[in-house]
Amino acid sequence: MNDTRPQLRLPDERWAKYLTDYNEGLGLVYERLVLNDYLDRIVSRHGIHTVLEAPIFGMAGVSGINSVRLAQRGCAVTLVDDHPTRLMAIERIWNELQLRATFVCHSDFTRLPFPDDSFDLTWEWAGLWYLPDAEGLLRELARVSRKLVFVAMPNRVQVGYLMRKYLLERDFVNYVNEGWADIKRIKKVIRDLGLVISEEGVLDVPPWPDTVMPAAQVLQRLGIRSKKLDAQFSGTGWNWSTMDYYLGRRPELKAQIDRYTFLEHAPLPWQLKAIWAHHRYVLAQVKSPK
Repeated sequence: MNDTRPQLRLPDERWAKYLTDYNEGLGLVYERLVLNDYLDRIVSRHGIHTVLEAPIFGMAGVSGINSVRLAQRGCAVTLVDDHPTRLMAIERIWNELQLRATFVCHSDFTRLPFPDDSFDLTWEWAGLWYLPDAEGLLRELARVSRKLVFVAMPNRVQVGYLMRKYLLERDFVNYVNEGWADIKRIKKVIRDLGLVISEEGVLDVPPWPDTVMPAAQVLQRLGIRSKKLDAQFSGTGWNWSTMDYYLGRRPELKAQIDRYTFLEHAPLPWQLKAIWAHHRYVLAQVKSPK
């Protein structure tokens, strides 16, 4: 039986807008493409062929395309969402990309509808804090994986997060459970489940802070008025779309994003990068080979 308990949820307009408007902004395109690079490494190093992403609504912008790169690498991808309308739109988006995936509408993330050991990789990106029982999801991701579990959450010590929490959008903590942005808590649950943490670190380390807001809106919230800046960060000249890249309309986008990855690839310990990184992550291995 599916769980009918109310879930913490972003207001509808935060995701519904991007089901037809693919202009996500520079920060999100950067986030997606550096995540793709990391997913490429996981696939190549660990022989990943089957993938489950659940839930799929953690990242802002266009819903349901976090696993596109995995499908492009030939993985059989399964996507789980609890919102039928959103899932139908996501299926349309994947059809537009001419990629295949299995789409599952299921509301109880503490009881995923899959047998044990069903996937090589199970993962979620920034979705734990929207769930009434995030630990239950982690338990399920571990149960249905035969190789790896990958979890990432916003980094709550980085500058942009603190700006958002205390200055720009103080009420956002009312619709998330901020405790699940604590990577130590996630690691403890994963270890208690019998998994071995094989890697941890940071991802998404561009040269700007992560406020989750478009640049023009940040300036407005800060009370900065400038026609020049408004024009620079809005309008037709400020269009950043991962979908355009995937559809081949802007093949140069990856090279443009790579120009901003100097902090991402700097030869520094990840602990130093954590001061600025937008996300912390954990990659865990199922203890006994399955």
